[in-house]
Amino acid sequence: MSGPSRELPRWVDIGLIPLINLLAAFLVTGIVFLAIGESPVGSVAIMLNGAFGYGSGLGYTLFYTTNFIFTGLAFAVAFHAGLFNIGAEGQAYLGGLGVALVCLPLGFLPMVVIIPLAILGAALFGAGWAFIPAYLQAKRGSHVVITTIMFNFIASALMIYLLVNVMSPKGSMNPETRTFDPNAHLPLIHDVFAGLGIEIASSPLNLSFVWALVCAVAVWLLLWHTTLGYQLRVLGANPAAAAYAGMKPQRLIIIAMLISGALSGFLALNEIMGAQNRLLLEFTAGYGFVGIAVALMGRSHPFGIVLSALLFGVLYQGGADLSFERPSVTRDMIVVIQGLVILFAGALEHMFRPHIARLFSGSRLKAKEA
Repeated sequence: MSGPSRELPRWVDIGLIPLINLLAAFLVTGIVFLAIGESPVGSVAIMLNGAFGYGSGLGYTLFYTTNFIFTGLAFAVAFHAGLFNIGAEGQAYLGGLGVALVCLPLGFLPMVVIIPLAILGAALFGAGWAFIPAYLQAKRGSHVVITTIMFNFIASALMIYLLVNVMSPKGSMNPETRTFDPNAHLPLIHDVFAGLGIEIASSPLNLSFVWALVCAVAVWLLLWHTTLGYQLRVLGANPAAAAYAGMKPQRLIIIAMLISGALSGFLALNEIMGAQNRLLLEFTAGYGFVGIAVALMGRSHPFGIVLSALLFGVLYQGGADLSFERPSVTRDMIVVIQGLVILFAGALEHMFRPHIARLFSGSRLKAKEA
């Protein structure tokens, strides 16, 4: 499911082609910037400075990167099994509910107890929301793309009902829960460093970033170093062959979606437990959908996903600084840049492949003739 790569060396498939796609996106972006009278080089310099040039900017970049790692990994696991999970938004929403149901009543417990319980709550609720589309796909043949889209809308409606009618504090007009007790706040990285005697700039970057990297390693081990991972990849490459080999496609579909839903639910650790410290509406903010592009650009490999998540983190944080520094570059323009990267890295990822394949085929032929 990772694309036709047999004709090309692996370094070309996972390194050169994504780089060319990215450069093409930036080239088109540069033309757009010239059209509105802005210097492309100057704009890139502002974005890079906003993303890496000072401490809090780097913290925000890694904060956004954390969200994209979770959603990118979630999509990649399902994608390797031949499933196109578009439901990360809804699964993350329900993951937030799982985190809140742990943090609200158990805030009196020590932090070392609450954090594992919150991780478990996010995973269970995210996986639980993915189970129904997985069951319908495995047992009834309902396409998971359709059902996960529907479940995104259902999750949104459910959370509005809960936050307006059930979980908001009495007398409050805001559709959100009360603030979690301090023990239920995920430690911020600058506070952790301060405890070690190291001063760094404050930002919402928290320990969920470390958990995201742990998840990336775990997904890599799962997919390429376990029997289950091998079965998932075989199912994605050829379902008929998987069934002929004695594997159970229905069981594997459900397992892949459960893992994918759990990873989506972890987004709530960063946003709800790490930054907002309360459950509120629309905290997913489209991260689930962008995670699809993150996974495709990273070739559905955890290492590639971490790098492409960092790229989108730079676009989010650097783009915010750019729109602040250059009033002519509105937030909509930043969305256009992100859209171009998604377009070239996702929808048009094979546009340059035939030309590069012919180039390498010609080089090999000449080498043989010589």
